[in-house]
Amino acid sequence: MKYITLTLLSVASIVSLAQSSNFNTRRNWAMNKKEISFGLGATSFLGDLGGANQTGTDYSLKDIDFNSVHIGGAVSFRYRFHPYCATSTMLNMGMLRGNDALTSEPIRNMRNLSFRSFFINLSQRFEFIVLANEKIGRRYNIPGLRGFTDHNGQLYLIAGIGAMYFNPKALYQGNWVTLHDMHTEGQGLPGGPANYSRITATIPLGIGARMGINRMWRIGIEATYVKTFSDYIDDVHGVYYDPAIIGASYGPQAAYLSNPSSNPSVFNPGSQRGDKQKDAYLYVNIMITRNITYKITPGSGPMKFGKYKKPH
Repeated sequence: MKYITLTLLSVASIVSLAQSSNFNTRRNWAMNKKEISFGLGATSFLGDLGGANQTGTDYSLKDIDFNSVHIGGAVSFRYRFHPYCATSTMLNMGMLRGNDALTSEPIRNMRNLSFRSFFINLSQRFEFIVLANEKIGRRYNIPGLRGFTDHNGQLYLIAGIGAMYFNPKALYQGNWVTLHDMHTEGQGLPGGPANYSRITATIPLGIGARMGINRMWRIGIEATYVKTFSDYIDDVHGVYYDPAIIGASYGPQAAYLSNPSSNPSVFNPGSQRGDKQKDAYLYVNIMITRNITYKITPGSGPMKFGKYKKPH
């Protein structure tokens, strides 16, 4: 009951603060309708491989393996169509990885599977601005008199839909091998599953905050959880297939990568190799944003802008 009460109070507080947000008239948000952003940060995979020192769950933030955190980045175009609402098209890319050898959970560690995958995720996002402090100050050329300070602070929630390309690889004798082509769970072989697609739908869910540097530039941070509809981001999903048959069809490297365990006899054909939960990943980006709604006309005063018409 106390958790329900706390949740209701938190929601009520956000709504109350959102209603009291200061936009300093329609002119402020209208002058920030179009923006382009660039982001750089970190990614963390949430799937079958690697994870925390416990039995893993592909979707849980408790399973984050900080040893496998890698770099990521993004570029996006944002269009704000309402004081509290915006939509953005984002291209997010980076590297995901997981390694059983980095966890002390006994079974996962003994399994000894690993991967890395470059990914590209194109998404269309809806952003709800729950808090905003946006003011455009006046500038005076009177000695000793300071004008108002410009503000452009926002706190916003993110939800959307997207499509992602991935291509898991594993290290074999010093070379990175594409696991999709190794058919590590017997894909396409008698009794094995069909081969999987390296494109999946995604749902990004997140939160962002930013502040204005000046009238044209903002800096902020976004943390986004991305649910995918594939359980093969790490090439692991079902059960072990007979490595002898895989080797006869696709070579010794495929046989090894299907079961690289330090004790392969523990993982017999037909035993569990992965779970059937869909994979996910998390990324946190530092975002630099440029306002492209208007421009300052060369030679004009600081309050004379192009590409802007005063609303009636």
